[in-house]
Amino acid sequence: MPPNPPVILAFDTAAAHCAAAVFMGGVIVAETIEPMKTGQAERLMPLLEGLLTSQSLNWADLDALAVGIGPGNFTGVRLGVAAARGLSMALSIPAIGISALEMRASAVGDCTVILPASRGQAYRQVFRDGHAISPLESVGVGATPDEMAPNMARMAQLAATRFGQTHKAPAPIYLRPADAAPGADAPPRILDAG
Repeated sequence: MPPNPPVILAFDTAAAHCAAAVFMGGVIVAETIEPMKTGQAERLMPLLEGLLTSQSLNWADLDALAVGIGPGNFTGVRLGVAAARGLSMALSIPAIGISALEMRASAVGDCTVILPASRGQAYRQVFRDGHAISPLESVGVGATPDEMAPNMARMAQLAATRFGQTHKAPAPIYLRPADAAPGADAPPRILDAG
């Protein structure tokens, strides 16, 4: 980590929660996790604003963002990633995507992480020295979804170790396509204004 640790706002909406934390001076100085099945879209920005205000911080004080990229609820993952990418562009700071599996593996090191998913499935990935060495896969285990809250401190600490490195914008992790079928209507036509 650099001599002056970055100020990072970490957040996650990938499951039935809206969670956020502020990482400053090398430690988590504020954290909140609100369980909710719906409403993350309406709650996320006020939650982030409130967390920053509680630490006398403004958006301009941030050096980076960390965002949960899933796997998880399709809409929740997209919401968090879209918010992080938008804020990253508006603030001209990096957004660093952290998966739920690497968040859990970071506390252990060499391990296989298995997270329950919906429909009797689970997500599995193998890690060595904190890095994924296998692709993320879906396996049948007859499990029920895990509604365990994310560890925002680990998410922010992982992002801090990656701060200053070149990386792609965060992207959602999906193992299967969305449940919603594409619309039957033809897409709108773009008319030539000339």
